[in-house]
Amino acid sequence: MTAAGTTVGTPAGAPAPKRSAGGLGRRLRQLGLLGVSQVGLTLLAFLAQVLLARSLPQAHFGAFMSVLSLMTLAGPLALFGIAEFWLQRFGREGPRALRWVRPSVALVLVCSAVQVLAIVAWGLLDRSDPLPADLRVILAPVILAQAGMALSVSVLQLRGAYGQMAVVQLAPHVGRLLVAVLVGLFGLSATTAAGGWSLVAAATVLLSAGLIVPFWRGRTALEGHGRAAVRPGRPPRPRHLVAGAAPFMFGSLFYLLGMNLGVVVSGEFLSAEAAAVIAVPMTLLTAIYILPRVVYQQYFLAKLHRWSRSDRDAVLIAYRAGTVGMIAVGLLIAAVVAAGGRYAIPLVFGSAYDESAVVMALLALAIPLRFGSASVASLLTSGGLVRRKVLYQGIGSVAYLATLAFAIPSFGLYGVAVATVLSEALLLVLFWSCVKRNVVGDARLPSWSEIGRRLTKE
Repeated sequence: MTAAGTTVGTPAGAPAPKRSAGGLGRRLRQLGLLGVSQVGLTLLAFLAQVLLARSLPQAHFGAFMSVLSLMTLAGPLALFGIAEFWLQRFGREGPRALRWVRPSVALVLVCSAVQVLAIVAWGLLDRSDPLPADLRVILAPVILAQAGMALSVSVLQLRGAYGQMAVVQLAPHVGRLLVAVLVGLFGLSATTAAGGWSLVAAATVLLSAGLIVPFWRGRTALEGHGRAAVRPGRPPRPRHLVAGAAPFMFGSLFYLLGMNLGVVVSGEFLSAEAAAVIAVPMTLLTAIYILPRVVYQQYFLAKLHRWSRSDRDAVLIAYRAGTVGMIAVGLLIAAVVAAGGRYAIPLVFGSAYDESAVVMALLALAIPLRFGSASVASLLTSGGLVRRKVLYQGIGSVAYLATLAFAIPSFGLYGVAVATVLSEALLLVLFWSCVKRNVVGDARLPSWSEIGRRLTKE
């Protein structure tokens, strides 16, 4: 339990956690498991988008995707950065960080309720276009599901339960695919599809609650920390919680702006059909960006928080090997996407989305930039550097908005692609210069042979 004066640690009578074998093999197995699950959920999400695109009128699909992108942008404000904040605090404090859990869950509930009420009120009061208005009301529960899933994933990361995390993340996508199949089979409407999405969201909230409650009660063994019972200490003051979590909230919001704002803006200022056309390549780009998120957000982030305090060599290895590797993989994927998208997108989504293939070819330039940014930005994990990272993300978002304001009136949908690539390039330059100056400094980078020996060491 986390109440003051209560001992928190491994529950009495609970079996002792097995000691991991360590080494490269174990790390590769864990990453492989996460990778397979992410490929699976990405495929499920992609198939659901394809079925909806082919089943709904293009304008209705565009309205659905525009509102869904809006819900995605509301997610970070509801979550308030607590999922990543937990990884940071537990990486620094170990089990003592349980003192942050109850007040932070309360903060998420309050923020989520405010977001849902605001979206529902918007949908009820603004009836100038009934379809998007109805979709806002129906899809509002998706905000709660996003927050619950993010917290659950952090809990499972802290436990080192990567297999369970893979299953939990797949479950909502299975439900959404089933909804999309039913929409296609029975010719259902966009509002009915949104209702199905909301039912899946409600089930996701219940699933997340089942994972968070034991963590709330202090009955969770933490990966990488000793089993000795500890007192979690006095709960933090609300202002300390808000100040600590806010950088992560802004970081998540700025990250998602680059993926979803183009769809929202296209729907609002061009047309629902334009939103549908841009949603297709953005969906593909989101799927591709799963790779760096698996590596850095779902596997290495908690570890990087620990290494930043105690293992300088590991940080330098992550800088050199991670950055080179991620940019190389990004270039390879970009070449495949640019060449293959020209034929694959019209074939899969239909001839109405021919223009999406051209936009995808332009957006492919952003892939190696995003992969490189994910690698170097993951090293900005401590104190002031987290805030510096968020500041740079904010600069990138402002630049993105300014470029969109100029490029969309001038170039239409192609302006969204140009703005996206330019903002990604700016972010990579800012992150890389910051890491080089503040993390690496004058340190000697490890040679490739040294990196190989470290990775294979048991």
